[in-house]
Amino acid sequence: MLISPAYAQDAAGAGAIVMQLLPLLLIFVVFYFLLIRPQQKKMKEHRAMLGSLKRGDRVITAGGIVGEIKSVKDTSDEVEVEIAPNVRVTVVRGTIGSVIRPEAANDAKS
Repeated sequence: MLISPAYAQDAAGAGAIVMQLLPLLLIFVVFYFLLIRPQQKKMKEHRAMLGSLKRGDRVITAGGIVGEIKSVKDTSDEVEVEIAPNVRVTVVRGTIGSVIRPEAANDAKS
């Protein structure tokens, strides 16, 4: 009777704070493993692919243009790509979306 309800609630305050923050921490962990970490891995692979570009690779730019690399300038961020016979364009290395790797034919032996 002499203790007011406000003082009684304050005794369990530390546990209540942890229980309130627990869902937020859980959401952050889920976002990290489902969104942030895979995106970082994809960016790392893309940077490695851009660093390994060489003459003769067939590439697809971010704009959808398919061409063959004719020269790679190591000192700059530019790559010369041939998109048609005798038509060469200079593109920025970062705009290359993917490299087309030739696949072996899957012919059945008779």
